[in-house]
Formats: sequence, C-alpha cells, structure tokens
Amino acid sequence: MLARTPRRIAVSTFKAVRGMNDILPDRTPLWQRLEDTARVVLLSYGYEEIRLPILEQTVLFERSIGEATDIVEKEMYTFTDRNGDSLSLRPEGTAGTVRAVLQHNLFRNQAQRLWYMGPMFRRERPQKGRYRQFYQIGAEAFGMPGPDIDAELIILTRRLWHLLGLRGLRLEINTLGTATTRVRFRHDVVSYFSANAEKLDEESRRRLQSNPLRILDSKAPELRELIQGAPTFERYVDPESGKHFRQLRGILEHNDIEYQVNPRLVRGLDYYSKTVFEWLTTELGAQGAVCGGGRYDGLVEHFGGEPTPAVGFAIGMDRLIELLSETPQNDLARGGNEPHLYLIVGGDKHYGSAMRLAESVREAIPQIRLVTHCGSDSFKSQFKQADKSGARIALLLGEDEIARGLVTVKHLRISSGQITVAQSELIAYLQKEFASLCAPR
Repeated sequence: MLARTPRRIAVSTFKAVRGMNDILPDRTPLWQRLEDTARVVLLSYGYEEIRLPILEQTVLFERSIGEATDIVEKEMYTFTDRNGDSLSLRPEGTAGTVRAVLQHNLFRNQAQRLWYMGPMFRRERPQKGRYRQFYQIGAEAFGMPGPDIDAELIILTRRLWHLLGLRGLRLEINTLGTATTRVRFRHDVVSYFSANAEKLDEESRRRLQSNPLRILDSKAPELRELIQGAPTFERYVDPESGKHFRQLRGILEHNDIEYQVNPRLVRGLDYYSKTVFEWLTTELGAQGAVCGGGRYDGLVEHFGGEPTPAVGFAIGMDRLIELLSETPQNDLARGGNEPHLYLIVGGDKHYGSAMRLAESVREAIPQIRLVTHCGSDSFKSQFKQADKSGARIALLLGEDEIARGLVTVKHLRISSGQITVAQSELIAYLQKEFASLCAPR
C-alpha cells in the first residue's frame, strides 16, 4: 500500500488560541526588564523562588478558591486524563504554593518567604489586559501573623513600581475580618440584595446564591447606587482584626505610603481574611487592578496542615507591560534586542576563522551581543543586513584581513569612517568601546 501524502494546510489556518498571545521579539526586552527587576526586588527582601507545575488536581482549586467562584465554575481549563483524574491548568499560584509547602514539609517550624513567576490560565472574555493565558509574579509569606508582613509586601510592591519608573498607581486596602465575622456580614449582604433583587443584573442574581460578596465588587454602572447602600464590613470587624488593620495603616503611614480604605474591596477568592489590598491604575480602562493580595490565614489548615498565618500578592504582568510600554524611560528596553556587533565574513572558507574570532569576543565580553553572518552573500548584501540588524559596529573579516591578521571595524551609526585593528588587539578595542556601544541611542 502506498503511503498517503499529508494534506498541505495553508499557513493562515494556524493561529494562536483566542486569548493566548505570542510575545514577539520586539516586546521581549520589556518583559525581561520587568522579570529581572522583580527578581532583584524580591531577593532583596529575602524571598526565595519556587517553580510550580502548570497542571494541578482540580480539587486543589475547588477547595482553595471556592467551588462557587467564577474561576472554578466558569473559567478553569479542566479535563480528565487517561487515568480518569480531573486536572486543571492553574488559574492562580497561591493554592499550588500551599500544596508544595505542605507536600515537601517546607515549614519545619520556620517562616517562609516564597515567590514565583509564570503563566496562568482562565477562560475569560479576552480584552486589553485580560487574556486566557496571562502571566503573574506572586509572593507568599507563611508563619508570620502580624500586620508587619502585610505592610512589607505592600512596601515591596511600591519599590518595584519605583524601580520600573511607574507613576500614578493608587493603593486601596480593606479588612475582611475572620471567617466568623464574615458569616454575619454575608447574611446581611444577602438579605439586602434579596430585598432589591429586581434591581440586580443577571450576573449579580446568580452570585446572590453562590458568592454574594462579589456583588460588592461589581463594576456595572447601573448597580453603583444600589451597592453604595449595601452593608459595609466596618461594623462587623472583630476587635482582633480591627487592631491588626489599625497597626497596618500605621506602618504604611510611617513609610509615607498613601492609601485609601475601600470598604467594598472584597477580592474574588474565598480564602482571604483580614487584610486585602489592590494597586490600581486609570490607564487600562476596566482592567485597573495591576496587583492584588491579602491574608489567607485559614488556607493551610484547610488543606490539612497545622494552623498557619499566611499572606501574599499576585502582580498581573500583562497589565504592567501595557503600562511600561507607555513609559518614556522604557524606550531602550523596547529596543534592547539589537546586536552590538555584526561580523561580516568574506567567503565560505573563512567561516571557521570568523566563528573562532566571534567566540573569543563573547568569551572576553559576555554582555556583548554579536551576530555572525551566515550564508554566501556578497559584501554589499552583508552590509545591508548589518545595517538592518540595528548593530552599532560592523566587523569585516575578508581575504586580506585573514592573511594579515587584521579585522576591519566600521561604525554604522556615526560617520567616523573605518579602521583596521589587529585581531590580537580587537578585544581591548571593543572593551574600550563597550560603554558607548550600550549607551541609549
């Protein structure tokens, strides 16, 4: 039997899944700057990196986030594998971190500061700043019950905004008390909205039966007045939570952090208690929250561990990138992929010498970006490609240079002609030029 020839499919048939986007080379330098800056800041506060699986057992999120939440009910990517196990792509990082800490016995009677970075998945309606595959930087601190660690996380995020050059982010905070006080608050919220059910939209009527506190967080303009009249948590706060919140505010004020108490701030996950907070911007339309977090003191015990205080945050990297792309000082980061040097090779027989020279430069100056031309193209064509690459300098290694142990150096962005340098002296020359090679254009 003759083998069947695979049917050719038009390239245009293949596209990224809706809401899951390619990050192209012209944007990756901005992502790298965010990642590198966040890594430096987190390490400077003593947070250690943990790397988590993308897949977890579905029940992990059902128990932590809450079966009645929008994430679990409508947004998770869940499937049954060949063994009949229900698995889900992670929609957030806290549950997986708690699972890992318990599974590997990381507590060992000591506090833990952990951080992670990577993709999360939720099947939401894609829009600017909200995607089905999105990226988060998260930090989780375990074993510290006081408001000082809550404040540290907020101060940490402020430092990150400062180092990234971001301005105009606004901090909102609130307290959700303990699980016991939330029961009373939830009862009164349900009673209030039930009495006004005819004024609720379809989404809020559904939430009234499953997750009523989320109605308080609704952004629907037609519900604004109704929500303003709803009970606020202030009169339900227990003495311990009230003291915790006052101390948190005192630390923030002592560190010159401006904030607004928002009694409607509830966050969307079931595991929060006491402190909750969000950093907001007006630059991204409806997707204004770029960072959110709070305490979840009952979650470790809920997973079978010993009662353990815990607090954390998650930063929406996609939204920060949108803000960074509008920040003038990030122009260099946007264009940071260009090579510093482009090595032009005069003929096939000189590839070995060219590669050897390039490797010696990379060995001596690891930060340098050097592209060696590959392909049997003319000098004219190679110079065109060198110019198109954005390189600052072209290095020419032709027949004459090889014979005499030289390399020709031509600046492509300034009118300074060209010079020849002994190959043995090239590294010293480039080391002197390196500062100007890396300077902003």
